[in-house]
Amino acid sequence: MVVRYAVGALGVGLMGLGAVLVVRTGTVGEVLLWLAGAIVLHDGLIAPLVRGVGLLLAAVPARGVLRGGLVVAGSLTLIALPLLLRPGSAPNPTALPLDYLRNWLVLMGVVAVGTGALLGARRLAQRRRRS
Repeated sequence: MVVRYAVGALGVGLMGLGAVLVVRTGTVGEVLLWLAGAIVLHDGLIAPLVRGVGLLLAAVPARGVLRGGLVVAGSLTLIALPLLLRPGSAPNPTALPLDYLRNWLVLMGVVAVGTGALLGARRLAQRRRRS
């Protein structure tokens, strides 16, 4: 219980530090614009897309595995999005030296193959149980 309060207090302190830094640097308008954009993006694109995919997968027997794969792919995409959408090349070529689009595509392939392998393993296990 003490650890929970300590971590909570640390979180509140860090939020306060972030608020002070935003006010000091004069980026309040930029942060508010970013937050508004995030809300519009979530409510206008991400939530309806997730709802639609969920409805499409509702009748699929292996929907849990497919949803898991989609959650992992979506999370990786959200993490990689700033690097995928960065404008032009970095002024310092050593700052962002990797081919992020290629690496993201490789990760999406790994997620797809892993999801397919898990689906195949489950199907094989079900066949063995039946016979």
